[in-house]
Amino acid sequence: MDIRRTILWMIFSFSLLLLWNNWQVYNGKPSLFGPSSTATQTANSAQTPATPADASVPTAAPATPATTAAASPNTVPGGNNQPVSQSEKVNIKTDVFDLTFDTMGAQLVKAELLKYAAPGNSELPMVLLDDSPSSVYLAQSGIIGAPAGASYPTHLTPFKLVSSQNTLTGDTLKVVFESVSDDVKVVKTYTLHKDRYDIQVEHDIYNLGAAPVSPSLYLQLARDGNDPSDSSSFYSTFTGPVLYSAQDKFQKVKFSDIDKGKSNYAKQADNGWIGIVQHYFASAWIPTEGVQRHNEALRLADNLYAIRSIEAVGTIEPGQHKAVESSLWVGPQDQKAMGELAPGLELVVDYGWLTIIAKPLFKIMTWIHALIGNWGWTIVVLTLLIKLVFYPLSAASYRSMAKMKQVAPRMKALREKFGDDKAKLNGAMMEMYRTEKINPLGGCLPMVVQIPVFISLYWVLLGSVEMRGAPWILWVQDLAARDPWFILPAFMMATMFLQIKLNPTPPDPTQAKIMMIMPLVFGGMMFLFPAGLVLYWCVNNAISIAQQRYIMYRLDKETAAANR
Repeated sequence: MDIRRTILWMIFSFSLLLLWNNWQVYNGKPSLFGPSSTATQTANSAQTPATPADASVPTAAPATPATTAAASPNTVPGGNNQPVSQSEKVNIKTDVFDLTFDTMGAQLVKAELLKYAAPGNSELPMVLLDDSPSSVYLAQSGIIGAPAGASYPTHLTPFKLVSSQNTLTGDTLKVVFESVSDDVKVVKTYTLHKDRYDIQVEHDIYNLGAAPVSPSLYLQLARDGNDPSDSSSFYSTFTGPVLYSAQDKFQKVKFSDIDKGKSNYAKQADNGWIGIVQHYFASAWIPTEGVQRHNEALRLADNLYAIRSIEAVGTIEPGQHKAVESSLWVGPQDQKAMGELAPGLELVVDYGWLTIIAKPLFKIMTWIHALIGNWGWTIVVLTLLIKLVFYPLSAASYRSMAKMKQVAPRMKALREKFGDDKAKLNGAMMEMYRTEKINPLGGCLPMVVQIPVFISLYWVLLGSVEMRGAPWILWVQDLAARDPWFILPAFMMATMFLQIKLNPTPPDPTQAKIMMIMPLVFGGMMFLFPAGLVLYWCVNNAISIAQQRYIMYRLDKETAAANR
């Protein structure tokens, strides 16, 4: 059979698959190649247990002054009819954060990450948490389980700031709020650290009444369902709630599944964490390990969702108090720091079914970067190392293609001799393959083996926050943004054309035209891809050309020596 025709059709089909995949992503559907948002969800979800201590969490919209007034014009929701004070914003600064707390609920309503630039504007910091008309993303907590007609301090209850320092001057800074409602006092303490994105949060619950109380603590993240402003139509990244437990591992919950009531996740655990992820960044609540909790992912309002964890605090006798510790992560998807904070937290950087390959690749990248200090050159060195590891396979592939190119004139003569007699043509071709010791699949199979590694590296480069804002040389000052001068995509197209010229020319004019169109298709896609990814493909192509030229040179020498 004409194996070249088969290989060309395989390449053409793969190109069509890529185009279809990008069309699916453009229309809001999941990528065929990216980490699946449902693949890591468990098939069997435990039955939902009763929530602790009559755990009715307020489900009003986030507590801006307007929504608070709408929920309860003049009183604390479900409370003792104390007047609601106007919410006030409290600004707190560290070396990595510019935070805004709202005294209404002592909730974190804005988080600017000072070491990361906003998408499209390097002069402004990245805003992760926010409470504005265009974006809602909040970290909230509160105490529930009050008797009927009463209410403990929640994220809709007024708090007052009792600490005085608003700027980090040493290694730690404590921001303390307190509130009293129906004889229960809550002191909420946020402890921030120098050069860290994890915040220790303590809820100290006091029983000021004459009877025992059995409250529950909820930790909640609320976010709208909008994609981040730097989302791309050409590649898919997950945005939405996530959670982890030792039993059920890492799970994603799509906003659309919450809307349909089809979300499937572990609702009962005594370990793990809950969070919300988007490209490069994440937030997460990490409750105390070993304490039973109930997880919920739910729709609060139109285009507004929440994920929360509820745990029973236990009985607190009159005059006694109990403190509950937890951690809050708000920041970049720093795999090392997140992995040290909580088991499984580094999995927010999700490589899907290729994690077993992608994780080691990322570790090698970080090792190389520690030596070089530049992420662009790290990509170059890593690509070179991968090509060296796969050189034996690549050599076999290029050697097979070189031999195919050598016998191309004989192949053309056979086609002219047998014409439309496919049986005789295929028989003559197979005889020629045996005589010349050519494996028709030799140029294809070695490349197939390498595909999982290439796709893994693709997702490592796409998902690593280390690439964001990282410069390479001259005009490339952000490896996570597209090449501003389109030099790398143009170079990639040129290298693809050169590779086609080095390979055997298809005898069919239609196939030849398809091969010449491929660089335009792939190159056009790369014009909108992050520069780090395009750099990888450029280096990969350049090294492949050098290897192929070397193999062809050696084969030509061997052929010349054999003909003497």
